[in-house]
This record gives sequence, structure tokens and C-alpha cells, in this order.
Amino acid sequence: MAADGGAVEQGVHVGKKKAPKRYWDSQAEAGSKGAGEGQVTERANQRPEKTRRKKIERRGKKLISGKVDPFPGPAPVPKERRQKFERGQKNEVHSLSKGRLKDRLSKTEEKIDLALNQAARSDLLLAEEAGFLVGDEGEDTCTIAQDDIAEAVDITSGAKYFNLSLSQFGPYRIDYTRNGRHLLLGGRLGHVASLDWQSKQLQSEMNVMESVNDVRWLHSENMFAVAQRKWLYIYDNQGVELHCVKKFNDVLRMEFLPYHFLLATASSTGFLQYLDVSVGREVSAICTKNGRLDVMTQNQSNAVVHLGHPTGTVTLWSPNQKEPLVKMLCHRGGVRAIAVDKTGTYMVTSGLDRKMKVFDIRSFKPLASYLLPAGATSMTMSQRGLLATCCGDTVQVYKDVCSTPVSRPYMAHRAPGRVWGVQFCPYEDVLGIGHGDGFTSMLVPGPGEANSTLDSNPFRSVKQRQEWEVKALLDKIQPELITLQPSKLGELDTATYQQRHKERVERLGFDPREKEKFEPKLKMKGRSSTGSVQRRKKKIKNEDQRELIKQSLEMKDRADKERKKEEKMTSLGQRSALERFQK
Repeated sequence: MAADGGAVEQGVHVGKKKAPKRYWDSQAEAGSKGAGEGQVTERANQRPEKTRRKKIERRGKKLISGKVDPFPGPAPVPKERRQKFERGQKNEVHSLSKGRLKDRLSKTEEKIDLALNQAARSDLLLAEEAGFLVGDEGEDTCTIAQDDIAEAVDITSGAKYFNLSLSQFGPYRIDYTRNGRHLLLGGRLGHVASLDWQSKQLQSEMNVMESVNDVRWLHSENMFAVAQRKWLYIYDNQGVELHCVKKFNDVLRMEFLPYHFLLATASSTGFLQYLDVSVGREVSAICTKNGRLDVMTQNQSNAVVHLGHPTGTVTLWSPNQKEPLVKMLCHRGGVRAIAVDKTGTYMVTSGLDRKMKVFDIRSFKPLASYLLPAGATSMTMSQRGLLATCCGDTVQVYKDVCSTPVSRPYMAHRAPGRVWGVQFCPYEDVLGIGHGDGFTSMLVPGPGEANSTLDSNPFRSVKQRQEWEVKALLDKIQPELITLQPSKLGELDTATYQQRHKERVERLGFDPREKEKFEPKLKMKGRSSTGSVQRRKKKIKNEDQRELIKQSLEMKDRADKERKKEEKMTSLGQRSALERFQK
């Protein structure tokens, strides 16, 4: 029995889990084994430290190598950065407001505060302020060579400086897409090539076997236009000819208006023509009556085309008028180059009188005039206002030329051959130079916008490009809306409106505005609820029934009266005169 009982007892102990020892049980067991009194006291003194550390951990503070984190929680956001994104004052909750309203307002304010903090934190990652090149100890930046800049920058930026040796078919005209990803080259002797210049992947290359005057990308990187010796041709990105537009002959310069889908061309015969590439038809053809047109640019803010003429004048054109919107006398000699900034505020011109002038387009007055060693043959302005000019084989870049007087260029570079075309790459610190020996990609710190948009996304996929193209076609602006001041389109012609109102008053004999005054109706809360709608329907139904009942009762009363009258007449006819008199 004892053996069986022991087995049972042993089985019971084996089947159960061993209970964990408590802190004081372990201390008592240690004391029973002969531990000294001092050891027990020392361990007991360690307990509050462990408890304190556990409490700190519960509060969410991190312990780094046994120490308390001196900066717990998220990093604070400076008030100066928060003020940049604030859109109004905080809502003040009245003490008499209802609890539900207070709760809703408090939650809204918490969301707004969280959005402000997140926007201020992410603002640190957006390099909105572009950096410029600064020389060491007063060193002139225009003397710094491109090789030195390429060695000093990182590998990705250094790879953007390169040269393409194409001396056989030069000089070259160039054009970048709006997102700055693709490059189009057009040689004077017929060589045309399109490539992704960042990855150095060639898309198409061909020789049209005749002279090329200008090349231009259309609305996307899938189509481009080439102004050849006789006619205008449209090609796709694989070099396949899509159209030959014979109405546009002897074209020298081209500009594409992206929001209107218009290709503006200037010809040697003095005609300015507009082609709608979305439907493939000619919008207008204007005879400028100023001879050969080989100087052309566009104002990106209002889509007005600027033309330079051999008489020293600059004219501004719209496809809606046969006469120029503005005609300015800018130089004593012929105009050689024109550039307009992104905002459409300033225009820079260069002429045969070896002068470069800056004009304010808002007032059409000159702001500054600079004397160049030779007249600039080509000019372009970047997204941040840097100006690049070409004189022979020398390219000079100027900074703040529109706002402050400039004494020396910001950067300079000598090309291998005579420069024929120059353009800043959008959203990049790169200046493309087309010259007689090929193409050069020049590093210029600071000209491009730091952040691109969804409208010009250099990393978009094929699906995103197709969706963007459909949306752009739906949002296409009509050519009739191209004016010198687009802000005037939404304004009301007060004089015409008053004249029309006066004529209407004279025709009617009274002022219709006095009888058309708006009288607001009293609207109750819950008026459009289901119960209210049913009650109104029932009320209308009862009113209709009441009207029918009233009409039926009137008809019944009328019939009763007629019946009584007939009975009375019949009864009077049967009685004698004496009976009637007695009654």
C-alpha cells in the first residue's frame, strides 16, 4: 500500500506544473541554506531599483545600455517651420457648446496639429533651396573647369557631364522633354537621334538625307517634329515617319505649346503658322510682313509667341489676331536671340549692336542693358532664372540678371565647335549644348527646380504616361483663349453689362432686377427626413381629398335645393287658391 501510495503521490506531482517561486520564498530558501544576514539585506535593497526600471519601461522610455534615454518621444518641431504650413487660427470652443460639438472640434484640431507636424518634418527632406557654386577664398566661379566640378560631386551627378562626338553631321539643335528625361538631337546635315540621356539608351537614330533646321518634342516622348529643308515631318520615338505636313514649308524655328497641343512654326517666307497636333489640322496662318523669321521663343505663362526681326523689333503674337499684340523696338540692329523667364515677367534680347537688354513685359520698359564682346546667337533661361548665352564657341551663364546688375558671368565653358543651340534641362542642374562637334552636357549648379510634379514626372511608367495623356487631352485649352493677359478672361465687362441692362429697361419699361429680388425661405432642421416627407405627402393627399369632398357636398346641396324647389312648385300647383291663401 505504501509503495502504491507513493507511486500515486509521485504521479500527482509529475502531472502538475511546478509552481514558480516567489521573491520572498527564494530569499527564505537562501536563508535556510545558510546565507548570511548581510546577503539577504543586500538583495532586498536591489528590489526597488528593478521596480523603478520596470516602471520606466512601462512609461515607454527606452533603456540604452542600462541608462535612461535623455530624449524620449519624437523630436520637437520648431515653431518657425510649423508657421509655414498653418492655414488659420485654432477654433475656440465656447463653454456653453454641447459635448458632442466639443468632442468633434477637439478631434479635428488634433488631426490638424498632426498634419502640421508631419508636413514640417517632411519639409526637412525636400531640398527646395537649390545650392549654387561658391569659390574658395574669393575664387571666381567662372574660371572653374567642368572636369574639376565632375570630380568634386558624387558619382551620379558626375555622370551627367559627358560629350558626344558627332563631328560629321553638325552643328546640332537640341530639345529636352518637359520632364527632362529624354533628349532630341538634330544635325544640320540630316542626322536625327532621340535618347534617354540619363541612362544613355538610344531610342532612335536616322538620317533624313536633307538639311534639318530645327527639332522639337511634342506632348510626350513618343512623338517629335523635325523641320526639314522643304516640309515639316512628324516621327515617333522609333524613327517611323507618321506625317508629312506640306502646308508647313520652309520652317526655320518651332515652339510647342503643351497645354494647347499647338505646334507654332516660323518660316523663311515670313509666315507664323499653328498646327493642332491632337486633330492634325492647321489652326491659323499669319503673315507677319517682316521678312525671314529665324528668332522665336514662347512665353510659358500665357502661351504668347515672341518673334525677333531683322529690323530690331520684337513682336508678340496670338493665333486669334492677324496683327501683333505688342510691337517693341529693342535694338538698333537685327535681333539674334530672345529668352523669356518661366513666370512671364522678364524678357532678355540680344542684337547685332552687341547689346543684351532686359525688359519688363508688364510695362514693356528696359530694366538693364549689357555690352557683350559679340552678339549672343542663342539664349535660354532656366526654371530658377539663370540665363545662358552663346557667343561663337563660348557659353556663359549669368545669375540674377533680371533683378540685380551683373558684372561677370556665373560660369563659363568653351565648346569644341560653334554653338548652334543651348537649353537647360528641366529639374536638373544640367545645361545642354549643341555645337559643331556634337553635344555637351554641362554641369551648372542651381538652375533646376528641386522637386518635380505629377504633370512632369521623369519616373512615370507607361501606364501613368497613357493616363496623363488622356487627361491632358480632356483638359486641352482652346486656341481662342490665348491672350496677353489670361487673368482678364474671368472678369466681367462692366460697361457692356450696364449698357445691355439699360437697353433692357428701356424695352420693358421697368427695372426687372427690382421684381427678381431673392426672398429666402425658412428651412427647418430635419425637413428632408423620411417621416417629414411622408407627412407632407399625406397632407397634400388629404387636401386633395378635402377639395373633392367639398365639391361633392356642394353638388349634393345644390341638387337638394333644386329637388325641394321642384317639390314645392308641384305642391303649390295641386292646391286651390283658398288653401294657398290660408297657408
